Amino acid sequence: MIRNAIRITLFFLIVAAIIGGIVLLVSKLINKGGETENISGNTAIEQPAGQEQEEKQGFFARLFGKKDNEQNGLFDEEGNPAATQPPEPTPTPLPEFSPYSVAGTSPEDFGIETKIEVDGAEMDVDQYTSADVIDFDEGDKYTQLEGVITFRGNNFRDSPSYGTANMTEKKFDTSPWTFTVGSLQKMYGSGSWSGCGWTGQPLLVRWPESTKRIMNMHDWAKQKEGLIEAIYATMSGNIYFFDAETGQETRNHISTGFPFKGAGALDPRGYPLMYVGSGDDSPTEGKDTSHAFIISLIDGSVLYEFGKQDSFRLRGLSYFDSSALVDAETDTLIYPGENGILYLIKLNTSYDEAAGTLSISPKVTKWRYKGAKNNTDGVAASGAFWLGMEDSAMTWRGHLIIADNGGHLMCIDLNTLRVKWVQDTLDDTNCTGVLTLEGEDNHPYVYMSTSFHPNWRAKENQTAPIPIWKIDAVTGERVWTNNDYNCQTIAKPNQVSGGVQGSFASGKNDLEDLIFVPVSMTEGTKGELVALNKSDGTVRWRYTFQGYPWSSPVPVYDQNGKGYIIQCTKSGYIHLFDGLTGTLLDEMDLGSNVEASPAVFDNNIVIGTRGGLIYGIKLK
Repeated sequence: MIRNAIRITLFFLIVAAIIGGIVLLVSKLINKGGETENISGNTAIEQPAGQEQEEKQGFFARLFGKKDNEQNGLFDEEGNPAATQPPEPTPTPLPEFSPYSVAGTSPEDFGIETKIEVDGAEMDVDQYTSADVIDFDEGDKYTQLEGVITFRGNNFRDSPSYGTANMTEKKFDTSPWTFTVGSLQKMYGSGSWSGCGWTGQPLLVRWPESTKRIMNMHDWAKQKEGLIEAIYATMSGNIYFFDAETGQETRNHISTGFPFKGAGALDPRGYPLMYVGSGDDSPTEGKDTSHAFIISLIDGSVLYEFGKQDSFRLRGLSYFDSSALVDAETDTLIYPGENGILYLIKLNTSYDEAAGTLSISPKVTKWRYKGAKNNTDGVAASGAFWLGMEDSAMTWRGHLIIADNGGHLMCIDLNTLRVKWVQDTLDDTNCTGVLTLEGEDNHPYVYMSTSFHPNWRAKENQTAPIPIWKIDAVTGERVWTNNDYNCQTIAKPNQVSGGVQGSFASGKNDLEDLIFVPVSMTEGTKGELVALNKSDGTVRWRYTFQGYPWSSPVPVYDQNGKGYIIQCTKSGYIHLFDGLTGTLLDEMDLGSNVEASPAVFDNNIVIGTRGGLIYGIKLK
C-alpha cells in the first residue's frame, strides 16, 4: 500500500512539473519584448505594445479560468487584469472643537448684540444660514506656500519664521542691505506717517516658478531660481517688493496713497492675490477714506475694495490693521475691521495660471456687534469703550477668536455667526494672541493680554495692571493669570499705550514649554521680553530693555531644533537671545524706533523702522 501511495504521488508530481514547464515556456515567449522567436523557430513580427499586453492577459485568463478570476478580482469580464488602486489612506480625524460658555463667559453677561448683512440685506443671527462650511485645520496646514504669508504666518498665528536658520556664530551679519522708504502727510493734524509702523510685518514668499512667470516681476527676478520675495506694505502709502537676500526690487512698487500699518496677507492657495487694508485716511486728492484692498499680483491692479464708509458700521473708523485669513476650501476671505465689522467675503475666484488670468466676483457677508460697555453709537465717550478689532484673528475648525478695542475676547462660530463665549480683557486690546493645542488630547488654549488706555481704567500718565492670561479656548475660562506687571501710558499728543502691544510667540521644538511676551512701559519707557512656562504662567526668564517693545518676538530654529528669539525695540535695536536661557547673544542698532515685527525665512530677517529704512539682515 505504501508503494502504491508513493507511485501515485510521483505521478502527480511529474504531471504538475510538465504543466508548470509548459506555462513557463509560453509565458516567456509572450513576455519576450522586441523581436521574439516564435514556437516554430521563425522570427515573429514585433507586436504593438497594446496588442502584446492584450494577448498575454487573455492567455492567463484562459489558463486560470476567467470566471473564477472575475470573482476574486484578478481579471475583468474580458479576461484582462482588473485595475488595482492603492487603498485610500485613512485621514487622521481632526480633534473636535465645540466651544460653549460657562458662568462668567456667557455673551449675555456682556450684553453682546449682533446683526448680519448679506448682500445688503440686514438680518438677525437666527435668520442666517451659511452656504458653505468653514473648517480650518491646524496652523501648519494653512498653506503649501513656502514663507510667512500673513501676520504671524498662519491661522494659529504661531509661525512668524519659516525654514531653518543655519547658524554657526549666532550673530547678526554686520553688512545688511537697506532700502529707504518715503513718508505720507497725515490726513488729520500735523506730521507724517513714515517708514514701517505697528504691526508692520513684511510678507516673505518663495513663489512656484510657474507662478513667477506670469507676474510683472523684472526679468532677472523671474530667472532667479529659489527667489524669496519680500512684500512690504508701508506707511508711505507704497507696497514694495524685494529680493529678501539682496534688497533689490523685484518689481515696481504699488502706490495707493493710503498709509499701511498692518501686515497684509497673501492667498494660502498660492493664487497671486494680496489682501491689505490701510491704517488711516488718505491725504491724496480723490482718495479720502481708509478701506481694504484685494490686489492682483499678476499686474498690481486693484480687483476689489471694501469697508469705505460702510453704512453697516456702528463706529466711524474704516481702518484695517488686522491681517486677513482665507479659508481655501470655501474660497472665503475673513477680514476684521476697526469699524466693528467682521467681513466674510465669498470671492468666487477664477484663476488660470497657464493663461495668466485671475478674477474674483465677491459676495459679501458682514457681522457686527455691540456690548454693554459700548455706548449706543459705538463711539467711545464718557468712559464707554470702543468697538472695533485691530488685532489679527485666530481660527480653528469653524471658529474665530479675536480681541477688540472694547475689552472683549470673543469666540465666534463662523458658520452660524453666533458668539459662543466672551472673556473680559479689561481694556483696549491691540496684541494678537496665539492659539496652541496642548497635551495628548490636543486641547486648545489661547494666550492673551491687553493694553492700558487712559480713557477707561485710569487717568493719563498713571499705571494699571496688565495681566497675561492662558485661556481655555473651549469655554473662554482663564486657566492662569500672571499679574506681574503694572504699566504706564503717555498722554496725547504723543500717546503711547503701555501693556502688551506686540504679539505672543509660542515656542516649538526645544522651546515647546514656553510662551514669549513683550511688555511695554513697565518703568517709564522701559519694557521687557518675558518667557513664561505654559503650564502655570511662572517666569522662566526675562530681559529688560531701555526702550519699550511694540514689536513682536520671533522664534527661529536651527537644524537641530535649537530655538532663538529675535526682538526689536523702540530704542532702535534688534536683539538675538538664546530661547531657553534668555542669554543675549547679539544686538544691532537700526537707528530708529522699531514698532514693526520682523519676518524670517531661513537665515534672512526683513524688518522696517519708523525712521524710514527697511533692513535685510543675515543670521550668521
